[in-house]
Amino acid sequence: QSTITMAQRALTRLGNASAAVAVGAFTVSQCLYNVDGGQRVVMFDSLRGGVLPNVVGEGTHFMIPVIQRPITMDVRTKPREIPSVTGTKDLQMVNIKLRVLWRPIVEQLPKLYQELGTDFDERVLPSIGNEVLKSVVAQYNAEELLSKRAEVSERIKREMMKRAAHFHLTLDDVAITHLTFGREFMKAIESKQVASQEAERQQWVVKKAEQERQAVVTRAEGEAEAALIITKAMEQTGSAIIEVRRIDAAKEIAGKLANSRNIVYLPSTAGGNGGTGGSNLLLGIDSK
Repeated sequence: QSTITMAQRALTRLGNASAAVAVGAFTVSQCLYNVDGGQRVVMFDSLRGGVLPNVVGEGTHFMIPVIQRPITMDVRTKPREIPSVTGTKDLQMVNIKLRVLWRPIVEQLPKLYQELGTDFDERVLPSIGNEVLKSVVAQYNAEELLSKRAEVSERIKREMMKRAAHFHLTLDDVAITHLTFGREFMKAIESKQVASQEAERQQWVVKKAEQERQAVVTRAEGEAEAALIITKAMEQTGSAIIEVRRIDAAKEIAGKLANSRNIVYLPSTAGGNGGTGGSNLLLGIDSK
């Protein structure tokens, strides 16, 4: 019996020790919490007036169970697309989409949680995005939105960053990703482009005609000047200038005929013995 009693006592002590270890492990697990990479924790303390002003960084930290409650918040940069349909300065409807890369300001996480909770992006970004888009787009004509897209995007970015700072958010990038107009405006732009191209073509035709006219005038002036020079030469030398021109033309024709393979030279067979002298012949022989 003594042996059995000792065994029972040992089992009882082992059970008590196991229970104490389990309670201790549970207590330790309840007193520790982890903060992963890209996250921060805002601590709610029921004894010290709610949300504490300090932001807890990454790692393992200690807390008082029941009294304190950690609230995990993601501080990594996230994309958000904000669509909006608004009107331009010339009353054209435009469908515009804005891509925003945003993240919360780490130092202001306690205020952000107190004012907006954990779903602050759903509450803030769509509202300020539509507000800024409508106010900025209304200051430009439809054509200016296309020709000054970089300027419009930069202005939207400045206004968005200014508005987001009031809600403890920072914007890393803001860009227009989609910009379309109604069918009527697109048809008007297409018609305007066609008219502009036609006007440019007509200007080219007019310039071409003007250049041709100037060429004709210049050529006529040159011919008149040449005729005047020939007339003066004839007045001074008689018909000698005509003879010179005829000789030059004969030389040019003879040179071309001499280089042709289809020309045969036939000397005159008449003459001598008092006969009438004949002229030499150049015959063109068809090679076909």
